[in-house]
Amino acid sequence: MFFDDVQGLIRVLIIGVLGYIALVFWLRVSGKRTLSKWNVFDFIVTIALGSILASVIITKSVALLEGMLAFIVLIGLQYFITWLSVRSSKFASLIKAEPTLLLSNGEYCTAALKSQRVTKSEIRAAIRGAGILAIEDVAAVVLETDGSFSVLKQNNSGLKTALSDVSEQ
Repeated sequence: MFFDDVQGLIRVLIIGVLGYIALVFWLRVSGKRTLSKWNVFDFIVTIALGSILASVIITKSVALLEGMLAFIVLIGLQYFITWLSVRSSKFASLIKAEPTLLLSNGEYCTAALKSQRVTKSEIRAAIRGAGILAIEDVAAVVLETDGSFSVLKQNNSGLKTALSDVSEQ
């Protein structure tokens, strides 16, 4: 009723521990970028890694070494694609979205809000989260490639060099 046999429980315990150790090992070997804030590609790889680990632990027909090879393939592909995107801006634009300006000098960028499906209340929440009380004190709110918001305060210099790669849609 609760389990088929003790051997199945022992297998799950042993394979679960070994699979977990293997995944942690390969993630550490692949570097910090594999665990960075997610863009679409990172999200897919992370979900796939979790699925592989679950399959290795639960499914008797998937051997530990097959699961480890799947870890290596996915992490290797992720490493290669990020390596390539750092070296080729054209390739990077295929796999990553550009940051988008949502608010500029206290004014909402309505077209950008609509195209990115962001509400004004989400912008105000991000501004509050940055510890700012007045929208007029905000130089810009940017929707970053990982889905997070960056809130930039007004400054006296008028320079906005941090916005040089931000799409204004």
